[in-house]
Amino acid sequence: MNERRARAPRIDASDRNGRRRASRDVLQLPTPPRGFGRTVAKVMAGGLSALVLAGAAVGWATENGFDAGFGRSHALGDDAPRSLGGAMNILLIGLDTRKDQNGNDLPQEILDQLHAGDSDQGGYNANTLILVHIPADLKKITAVSIPRDDYVAVSGIPGYTHMKIKEAYGLKKALVQEQMEARGETDRTKLERAGREAGRASIVQAVRNLTGVPIDRFAEVTLAGFYDLAKALNGVDVCLRKPVRDLEYSGADFPAGRQRLDPAQALAFVRQRHGLENGDLDRTHRQQAFLTSVARELRNAGTFTDVGKLSALMDVAHRNIVLSDGWNVTDFLRTVGSAASPTVEFRTLPVLRYDVIDGQDVNIVDPAAIRREVRAAFGETVPTAPPPLSSTVDVLNADGEDAYAARVSAALAARGYLTGTVGYAASSEGSASAVYYGPGNDADAARLARTLGGLSVIRSATVPTGRIKVVIGSDFTMPTALAAASATTHTPTTLPIPDVGKPVDAAISGDQIPCVN
Repeated sequence: MNERRARAPRIDASDRNGRRRASRDVLQLPTPPRGFGRTVAKVMAGGLSALVLAGAAVGWATENGFDAGFGRSHALGDDAPRSLGGAMNILLIGLDTRKDQNGNDLPQEILDQLHAGDSDQGGYNANTLILVHIPADLKKITAVSIPRDDYVAVSGIPGYTHMKIKEAYGLKKALVQEQMEARGETDRTKLERAGREAGRASIVQAVRNLTGVPIDRFAEVTLAGFYDLAKALNGVDVCLRKPVRDLEYSGADFPAGRQRLDPAQALAFVRQRHGLENGDLDRTHRQQAFLTSVARELRNAGTFTDVGKLSALMDVAHRNIVLSDGWNVTDFLRTVGSAASPTVEFRTLPVLRYDVIDGQDVNIVDPAAIRREVRAAFGETVPTAPPPLSSTVDVLNADGEDAYAARVSAALAARGYLTGTVGYAASSEGSASAVYYGPGNDADAARLARTLGGLSVIRSATVPTGRIKVVIGSDFTMPTALAAASATTHTPTTLPIPDVGKPVDAAISGDQIPCVN
């Protein structure tokens, strides 16, 4: 299906530098400040990280029914793949919404503090996606941040074959609610809860598909959660490499060096993206540093010997966090708390280049390379590639760079694939990249789609048995495993080169905090 036709309205309309601009989408809503939801999840993760160091807090949590008060979700599914050998992968989801769990507007005093506009603004973007790997031996925790604008293949949302990964939540939620309303459902609470459950399942699947690893647990936090937690923390220490000033958007105005920020300043610190060398990617590094500082602050502030503070934090968690069903957090904290101050490595998934697709700023990624990196970071064995499939592969250019189809075909041929026709796609085949197959070729088509970085797979009555048709659009980037040079050749020169930074090791003990842009 052509991803540029019959689309539901997007709720995102800002360029990479944060300037608001008109969108070509059907529905135009103001774009909220970026990063709230991402920060929510990081602060929540910091709280959990600190809790694991306090055995007394675990006992207190057990006695006071900590686990019983959370909202629960079945979105993981009973038949989902699971990690082996005692390891655990946890997805932290920061949800950008101005509604509570029942779809009610957040109180105005919260919105005023967040500078977030009113409750009619924003959508349900998953602006924070952090995949945390906890190995069985508890020696080193790895936290992988997934940039929210990564352009990925999706399924199950009519009108879309690709989208920014953050949109997989909100667009699925909107679709399910529309379907329920068409069947006569009018209860707003039921619609909100069912829509969010569908959104969670959609974002979990999108992350599974991108990273190629199981997701065993997840936690979702919203804007209200960020407000409550920031207020409870009452400020943190941060370190900047250079001074920053962004009064118009985030309100950030800080000198270089180490400094302590009050709650309002902390909000500005983690929100700022204007004026940063690498935009959202630099802000991701800031928030990784902020997470380390939050955990250290909790650990050193006597929180876990103060019953009043523990009660307040538990109340914040119960109001604002939804957990996957079956996750006993108290047992989890007790287990991880048995480790002797494990280190945490923060990584940001690689971005090949920036691009503009359908008027939207996106990150072009190589899913195959991402899967290899995630597996290596998590200490998993990277599987060897299966032998080339026996079907003949036709490669057709739809809306991409001239001669790109020929380069793709040549790269596949170098890997042993049987070369077929190289040419141009018919207008009826659309402009989005996809793999089309005929009778009996579904397994071969699925394998080829993975080789090409996770393209959509579509059955077609016009493709004969023994052949597979690959349509190459402007949304396609050659995986580095096929031809690294092609990715460089196809990179636009008018946009900055993405810099996700090096992995950062952090400890939540001691006095050290990372310095960031």
